[in-house]
Amino acid sequence: MPADQSRLHADVAFLTNLHPARNCHNLQSLNKAADYIKGCFEKLQTTVSEQAFLADGRRYRNIIASFGPPEAERLIVGAHYDVCGDQPGADDNASAVAGLLETARLLHLSRAPLRHRIDFVAYANEEPPYFATEHMGSAVHARALHAAKAKVRGMLCYEMIGYFSDEPNSQSFPNEALAQLYPSTGNFIVVVGKTGQEAFTQQVQALMQPHAGTLDVQRINLPEALGGLAGLSDHRNYWAQGYNAVMINDTSFLRNPHYHQKSDTIETLDFPRMAQVVDGAFGALLGL
Repeated sequence: MPADQSRLHADVAFLTNLHPARNCHNLQSLNKAADYIKGCFEKLQTTVSEQAFLADGRRYRNIIASFGPPEAERLIVGAHYDVCGDQPGADDNASAVAGLLETARLLHLSRAPLRHRIDFVAYANEEPPYFATEHMGSAVHARALHAAKAKVRGMLCYEMIGYFSDEPNSQSFPNEALAQLYPSTGNFIVVVGKTGQEAFTQQVQALMQPHAGTLDVQRINLPEALGGLAGLSDHRNYWAQGYNAVMINDTSFLRNPHYHQKSDTIETLDFPRMAQVVDGAFGALLGL
């Protein structure tokens, strides 16, 4: 049962057509995005909840869909739905929200027996000015898990999964050492973990690759303090609570010239390969 490219496209189209842009200051648009995500989850006949929180006197919402035994050890799949400033945010991060929704749909359609509880979480406030603060939606969620002493098997973070290029030398790197280890053509997806969690990163990559079709699935583990691909998304907040977490990413600004630009539009995305990412991640989720 492969990911449906038409559904991925429809989800990205809805999010990128919200005006004004769905950033933390435009609460009407941000709430329309949250309502859309909640509505998609509610069609899956599972438990859907909201986790509301305040930042600078404004109310924000994480939207959560839960599958499997409620008290079992958890797997978290997350993606942020806000954008940075005034831009459509097709790759960053409508692509990831579409991936999140489609993965939940695939799980619903598969009727797979689950030993773990799987929580799909759509976060507000990943982008500046709240990035790396306690007001990130993922920070709120991860802290709540820790406070509740929830057992967490691991977390998969979708972050920018829709931009690919077959042009030679379309992939850049933060340093020459990494450039020697990875492809120079930007047509792969990467599973990013932190130093010390190599086993989990390797497991996710190994489980993804057989289900990702022709898409090359790479992996890397980096120190948390290193810029570039290390902790630049919601997975960082699960690391902070001691949980295994990885980011599934198209390498962001190291490949995509439209990063945080008005040109980050739906026309720049590669939906066939995005579907392969989702197929791979869904296979990894079931494997975990």
